[in-house]
Amino acid sequence: MDRIGNLILVVLLAFALPICGYTQNPIIQTNYTADPAPMMYNDTVYLYTSHDEDETVNNFFTMYDWRCYSSKDMVNWTDHGAVASLKSFNWMNKTNGAWAPQCIGRNGKFYLYVPIHGEGIAVLVADSPTGPFRDPIGKRLVDSDHIWQDIDPTVAIDDNGQAYLYWGNPGLWYVKLNEDMISYDKTVGDNGVVSIEMTAEAFGSKAGRDGRPGTTYTEGPWFYKHNNLYYMVYASEGIPEYISYSISNSPEGPWVYKGHIMKRADHLAFTNHAGIIDFNGSSYLFYHDQDLSKGQGFKRSVSVEQFTYNADGSIPLITPTKEGVTQSVGNLNPFTRVEAETIAWSEGLKTADNSQEGVYVTQIENGDYLTVRSVDFGKGAKTFEASVASATQGGQIEIRIDGKDGRVLGILEVDNTGGAQAWKRLSCKVSDIEGVHDVYFVFKGDKDLFNFDWWQFSK
Repeated sequence: MDRIGNLILVVLLAFALPICGYTQNPIIQTNYTADPAPMMYNDTVYLYTSHDEDETVNNFFTMYDWRCYSSKDMVNWTDHGAVASLKSFNWMNKTNGAWAPQCIGRNGKFYLYVPIHGEGIAVLVADSPTGPFRDPIGKRLVDSDHIWQDIDPTVAIDDNGQAYLYWGNPGLWYVKLNEDMISYDKTVGDNGVVSIEMTAEAFGSKAGRDGRPGTTYTEGPWFYKHNNLYYMVYASEGIPEYISYSISNSPEGPWVYKGHIMKRADHLAFTNHAGIIDFNGSSYLFYHDQDLSKGQGFKRSVSVEQFTYNADGSIPLITPTKEGVTQSVGNLNPFTRVEAETIAWSEGLKTADNSQEGVYVTQIENGDYLTVRSVDFGKGAKTFEASVASATQGGQIEIRIDGKDGRVLGILEVDNTGGAQAWKRLSCKVSDIEGVHDVYFVFKGDKDLFNFDWWQFSK
């Protein structure tokens, strides 16, 4: 290769390396997650998801519970486990169908609205964003005559304090929630349920499966207000699903169709579901794909892209990427206890939980690793401590920076602690490190090495 060819190769590699080093999507790798519903509370984003099981039953969506993750920087996500499940409801005996949720806070409580396939929309309440959630009414919330279409609830509170709950496939309905958030005004619409007129002006035009004129609206609405406009973002165009949106000057419409936000891409699932929030001065679109499962549409994973509204409030066409959010909005403090399930990226790992430790990282095998991004060591660290448990021969945690094969700060030796739940605090010295770095915990050993609950550096 000549000098010019070598120069071109070097330039290409210089551009490619940062991209390869900052793969962020999907943002959860330890479980299959779908139907993202982000919620801002204080300085934290709480992300509620449905959960596709690892084993699919009858080649269909297999979904038993709802999960929660949180982040203060949009790159590291902490797993809070399953915060609710179908077992949270004693009034029905469904064993599958825990579909797309959304949570909202009001008056110090947090309300999780969940669809149960074939049982309509229910509500749970908790004192914390991460639960425990309980059933406050002992029955479904929405009482309608189209129960199989009552899925995908989305909720928002208007500036005047009125809360709206929208939902539906293939139609779109809403109720005006009372201030208690667990009942609604029965004096409007059909016993409180208001049906939105599905027109081409409101939701675009597309022929239905029967060939008759229809709209692009399919399911998965996401209702919110940004500046002075109300937005209805939804899965569109049938299957495979795009993401489209409509706007209004009122929370009750009329809606005006504005077009696509995300078009079909090869690694997207045949379904899609959007959630949009503003956080720390930026806007983010959450969606799901099937990249983690390598093309299995019933095993989806949540991804996120950062975007900027156009000057007129319109949303640009957003391309799904592997890079996702490449810029952290804050640095992680390694000198306080950090949960091991706080992860920017991982390979080969799962999470589990118990009543003592809560959520922890498990199923750790040789060569597995996890990454934590933008860790601020300040003027330096001297030791590393972690809580681990092993029923086998144990293994090692290689503490590396800025790459899976990056510089080794130290190696924590983990022996048999006496059981998979026999937790022990172990420590090791680390070579001097200053400034902000990505930290890689690379696991070495034979197989089924140990469980990993938390870690912390010391100065």
